Amino acid sequence: MTKQERLVLVVSILAAGVAFLDGAIVNVALPAIQDNLGGGLATQQWVVDAYLLTLGSFILLAGSVSDIFGRIKVLKLGLLGFGAASLLCAFAPSAEVLILARALQGIAGAFLVPSSLALIIAAFTGSAQSKAIGTWTAWTGIAFIIGPLLGGILIDQANWRWIFAINVFPITLTLMLIKNITMLRDNKTKTRLDLLGASLCVAALGSTVFALIEQPKYGWSDPRIYITFVIGLALLCSFIIYEGKAAHPMLKLSLFKSRNFSAGNLATFFIYAGLGSTTFLVVLFLQQVLNYSALAAGLSLLPITIIMFIFSPLFGKLSGKFGPRLFMGLGPLVAALGVFLLGMIDSLNRDLLNILPGVLIFGFGLSITVAPLTSAVLSGAPKENAGIASAINNAIARIAGLIAVALIGAIVANAFMSNIEKQTTELTSGLKSDLKQSTIQSDPPKPYQKDLALKDILRKSSQTAYQVGANASAMLIATGGVLSLVFIQNKQNKQTPSKS
Repeated sequence: MTKQERLVLVVSILAAGVAFLDGAIVNVALPAIQDNLGGGLATQQWVVDAYLLTLGSFILLAGSVSDIFGRIKVLKLGLLGFGAASLLCAFAPSAEVLILARALQGIAGAFLVPSSLALIIAAFTGSAQSKAIGTWTAWTGIAFIIGPLLGGILIDQANWRWIFAINVFPITLTLMLIKNITMLRDNKTKTRLDLLGASLCVAALGSTVFALIEQPKYGWSDPRIYITFVIGLALLCSFIIYEGKAAHPMLKLSLFKSRNFSAGNLATFFIYAGLGSTTFLVVLFLQQVLNYSALAAGLSLLPITIIMFIFSPLFGKLSGKFGPRLFMGLGPLVAALGVFLLGMIDSLNRDLLNILPGVLIFGFGLSITVAPLTSAVLSGAPKENAGIASAINNAIARIAGLIAVALIGAIVANAFMSNIEKQTTELTSGLKSDLKQSTIQSDPPKPYQKDLALKDILRKSSQTAYQVGANASAMLIATGGVLSLVFIQNKQNKQTPSKS
């Protein structure tokens, strides 16, 4: 690897890493944010999903922007925007402002991931490209997994606002390093931006996610829920139909003619849906039921980071040599087993060893999966469409996490309330209303703190609801593995991206 190639790789990792980091670091801060700014489960979900919503919605448009205006230029723009939005998050005076700032973060972050991967595609070829993607995957995956640990340290030692303010430092470093990249020409393609498609995508996802997040509060019978949900699905169908007919679509449906590209993205949806819901649930359970500190919750997931750091480059290299099919099939099944074990965490056992087996197996499964998955998808698209191909894959991953957090959150909330109502016939309307604002918790709301019987009911209901959510997450990940085994082809990986 030359000095310039190494520089491209470092810049790509740093740029994408900050976007992945903010997708995960916030999870461990949700209880602290709630204590400071107020709000219940719905607010917690929106702090997570506002970022994922705009990131997933605009990342397709960002891929086109990257190809049109140049990857390096767009990367710089994304970094500056992300830094500004991060500072707005850090100084947010209310939950509403924080949610808005997170949405702006997502828009800026959408310009980072496809541009960074497109740089790697442009700088590396052949087996070196697979290895570089594996390294990129390992480090960005580490950024995603290390988020809870870093967040825990910052929250316990300072406050939750520092999890956003700290972004300024890696962004500044990345902007300084970009200036030294000389090996790449900022090639541009002649096409137009699909603004109507982007608008339809944002409206479709926003409507659907709103319905899923607010459903536990209002119920499916409420017109605000079912009408919004139907509108979201209709807009989503309209978006796909429009993209098939548009002269300059941001979602190039022609790319899906490649079997590996189609199958890889389908697997991506299920795998990342399970990954997003798992990290969301585990961190909340550890803090709100087992009463872990933010730091302890972060430390509990540290083994995942270590395992991915060690094994992801290896499996990226092996995938380039033997093909991605086996790794994309086996990895998610191993990860799903880990999530299943995490769902069996005993709510009466606060020992870190209580969750270690599940964490280790989950981390090893991810390290087998992620690099081969990314490589298989990108090798299925022409090199000149690297930006949009990367954007599509990352959009699907973020949208999957977005929908999963909303959907699994609703499933867990409904299971939580159902279990409570089964265990007591004396649930007052006031208490029921208070509990609807939260989920998986062992401490009763403030007016009911001295009710030990209620505390035990909450703990048992939280345990059951959490297990339901974890099992659903495991099934999502396993489905991605099965789809990979059935549909992914190894022979395509032998081609260079330009010939795919």
